[in-house]
Amino acid sequence: MLDGTVVAMCNALGEETRWSILTALGEGDASASALARRLPITRQAIAKHLAVLHEVGLVETVPAGREVQYRVVGAQLTAVARRLDAIGDEWDRRLAAIKNIAESL
Repeated sequence: MLDGTVVAMCNALGEETRWSILTALGEGDASASALARRLPITRQAIAKHLAVLHEVGLVETVPAGREVQYRVVGAQLTAVARRLDAIGDEWDRRLAAIKNIAESL
């Protein structure tokens, strides 16, 4: 995964409403209208947030009759989580090395 993709995903996830949408979609596929009934914002606002999430690859569209439903792309979320874990692991390694140096002085 390219760093630019991770940055774009993190930017998309930096908005609380989008977290709420992803949480709701984590329970199952839903249309923008269904999400608007569950969340305290308009359907138009939901659609704009879904467009951002779709653009960065965190949700995909699923045709369902006359409606379009949205589904979380779990593989993308897993990839971002792994990337962030790797960064955290590297920092832990560096801090442990600094601690060892400090303790040996």
